[in-house]
Amino acid sequence: MEDGAYRHAIDGDPQALLRAMFDAAVASAQAGNCVPPNLPSPPPGRTVVVGAGKATAAMAQAVEDNWTGDLSGLVITRYGHEVPCKRIEVRSAAHPVPDQNGVAATLEMLARLEGLTADDLVICLLSGGASALLAAPAERVALPDLQQLTSALLRSGADIGAINTVRKHLLRAAGGKLALAARPARLVTLAISDVAGDDPSAIGSGPTVGDPTTRTDALAVLDRYRISPPPAVRAWLEDPASETPVTSQIPKSEYRLIAGARSALDAASSLARQAGYEPLILGEAVGEAREVAESQADLVKSLTERGSSPAPPCVLLSGGETTVTVAGDGRGGRNTEFLLALLLALGAIPHVHALAADTDGIDGSEDNAGAIISPDTLERVRGAGHDPAAFLARNDSYGFFEKLGALVITGPTLTNVNDFRAILIDRPHSGAAA
Repeated sequence: MEDGAYRHAIDGDPQALLRAMFDAAVASAQAGNCVPPNLPSPPPGRTVVVGAGKATAAMAQAVEDNWTGDLSGLVITRYGHEVPCKRIEVRSAAHPVPDQNGVAATLEMLARLEGLTADDLVICLLSGGASALLAAPAERVALPDLQQLTSALLRSGADIGAINTVRKHLLRAAGGKLALAARPARLVTLAISDVAGDDPSAIGSGPTVGDPTTRTDALAVLDRYRISPPPAVRAWLEDPASETPVTSQIPKSEYRLIAGARSALDAASSLARQAGYEPLILGEAVGEAREVAESQADLVKSLTERGSSPAPPCVLLSGGETTVTVAGDGRGGRNTEFLLALLLALGAIPHVHALAADTDGIDGSEDNAGAIISPDTLERVRGAGHDPAAFLARNDSYGFFEKLGALVITGPTLTNVNDFRAILIDRPHSGAAA
């Protein structure tokens, strides 16, 4: 669609603009846009591609499309995120709780790195989801133990940094161990970041960089969140053999961050400005989804009721990854939980629309990317006899937005720069629904 026609399509339709901003954020992190300019020079020997993540199959295809000469390898992606490749094998596995396919694929990937020389090149492709897909546990930890622990961590409210601190000490390819396996070949990592701050040791549990955390830190995470791990897990973490390599132990390599939350927010910000809305980028939010929602609702009230800057029409943009401490038996992810909490915190403020969605197209483990709200959402749902506070108490944000027909469903986007949140505030006379 031409720019003029595109702008006409969203003109006067806040929800169409919100969806267009989300689409722009996702497009900015597509592998075809960010992989080719960051490819290294070919080596005198072999080139082997490895990696894992929700975007990694698309990244592998982009490597193939832009590489001449010898090329082979294996990457792991989530079920449903596969794309066809000719020279790089694509395996799929479960996420966020690992499965046997992930274990087998990880062991095969490590086997592909055996026998390389200093004339060879290893390109490691990383994106969000890699930690669960690089699923091979330490020899003394069984897959069911890893699955049980992963499920407990995901329900505990621990942030991704804490979860990955534990994973790095349990997984064979995480926490710098993939870099050790690639020796003595040259190693170049291309990473699409899904973590706040873009810390290489946190992206995909840092398989190609030194680990600043220790097994003592991993045990502390379990204690902090009152998680009783399977006996084999605790025994392994108490053994010095579970320690991960630090930076000084990792062979010299290159690490290239090729896309992340900031570039996605910048793309959305540019589109908002073109549509006449002043963007305010809040950065990457962390913490409980409900608490982030309450904080951003306070900011909306400051802009609409107290005349703070920027004045409407404006849009508040944020990324990052919130957490949800699951206490109820409902369905939902952190983005729909954020939106439901935001709706309750805003109350009946008119002229405010919002969208929250995961850029990989999957909010938690459901089939939606997120959801969207409008100024009349609260009135409509209460008019239908539903109690939004009860849905939130049950952690049933999916059920809430499903009843409203307000889920955002994209299918797999083949990238992942984590969450995208946009709160659009119109002028009272702009024609938005009240």
